[in-house]
Amino acid sequence: MSKNTVTITDNRTGKSIECPIKDGVHGPSVIDSRNLYKELELFTFDPAFVTTASCESKITFIDGEKGILLYRGYPIEQLAKNSSYLEVCYLLLYGELPTEDQMKNFRGSICQHTLLHEGLSNFYKGFQHDAHPMAMLVGVVGALSGYYPDAMDIKNPEHRNMSAIRLIAKLPTIATRIHKYLIGQPYVYPRNSLDYVSNFMYMMFSRPTMDYEFNEKANRALEIMLILHADHEQNASTSTVRLAGSSQAHPFSCVAGGIATLWGPAHGGANEAVIRMLHNIGHSRNIPKYIDRFKDKNDPTRLMGFGHRVYKNYDPRATIIRESCHGLLKDLDMSQMPLFETAMELERIALEDDYFIERKLYPNVDFYSGIILSALNIPLNMFTVMFSVARTVGWVSQWMEMMNEPDLKIGRPRQLYLGNSRRDYIPMDKR
Repeated sequence: MSKNTVTITDNRTGKSIECPIKDGVHGPSVIDSRNLYKELELFTFDPAFVTTASCESKITFIDGEKGILLYRGYPIEQLAKNSSYLEVCYLLLYGELPTEDQMKNFRGSICQHTLLHEGLSNFYKGFQHDAHPMAMLVGVVGALSGYYPDAMDIKNPEHRNMSAIRLIAKLPTIATRIHKYLIGQPYVYPRNSLDYVSNFMYMMFSRPTMDYEFNEKANRALEIMLILHADHEQNASTSTVRLAGSSQAHPFSCVAGGIATLWGPAHGGANEAVIRMLHNIGHSRNIPKYIDRFKDKNDPTRLMGFGHRVYKNYDPRATIIRESCHGLLKDLDMSQMPLFETAMELERIALEDDYFIERKLYPNVDFYSGIILSALNIPLNMFTVMFSVARTVGWVSQWMEMMNEPDLKIGRPRQLYLGNSRRDYIPMDKR
């Protein structure tokens, strides 16, 4: 047997095949099982695809055991410290950090496409006044396809790139218009003289009746949050975008599918759950009792924002965003905001408690991002929308990479069928 293969034997028949082992730059090697059905008439059974590599990618790498996150090979720590969100967008889309001229041209392209077609204003008016922002986001992003018919030509690389630019440019405008619509304020048009994050804050919070004052520390905290959430390998929403894209659907519908998946509370709702938990705790003096309930195996109480499914040691994003979060809260009067006082006390207790230390239940990125968004006065129902704004570049980068595959095939997962073997139809009068 070759060192670069693994032998799989069907003990029922004694028949064996050798499957190639493929090595990546980082991470575990994979078994190429594509001949398994052809040779042995077997599929693999892997619920939730937790041990299945569904694609080859050069964009993002995660090592959950070591707490490593790389965008195109660059450590997330370096990017969060030195980069801007738009520079990270360029990196994810095109594979390299931009030169000064490339960055200038890229920013110019983004600025050209921040406006929404005025026809979309009527589309917003079709939603009820209490619609969920994510429902509106799914609808509006999907509706973009009706305004850009060239996006349907997905085999044209220039059109694919333009679709990516449009999505990154328009998501902040779409998101802030959702907020303004739901609170009954007039829409605020983008100002292309502002940077990406400042423009978002301006559209989100400015009003015609008063000047808007920018807070540089708040803007930087939000920018770091966007960078940390820009991509995260083949998660549920990214896999949805790729699967939809494999059918050659247009990119706006693919991203709308990613947004719909992110809306699920098990995926994009974690930071919202953190804030709800802090409200339930109510006051820092109630934390010990709440933690005791969490430790009780017979109590259903959950502690949100601690530990991570992928990162088994620590979440590298949490280390970065923690500093940003603490810096932002220092500018606030904590005595007037008991929610943040409760959060900081919960963090302190958890980092010192042996129960949490032994189980590596450290505060994760959702814990701090929820606090930051609250401190920025982002409404709770807009939290997942903010996640979508950040993740759009990851979705379109993954989609563009997939569309460049020379032998792209439509995704078609298999199943283990457990239903009836065969039944004959019985007329209704004989049932």
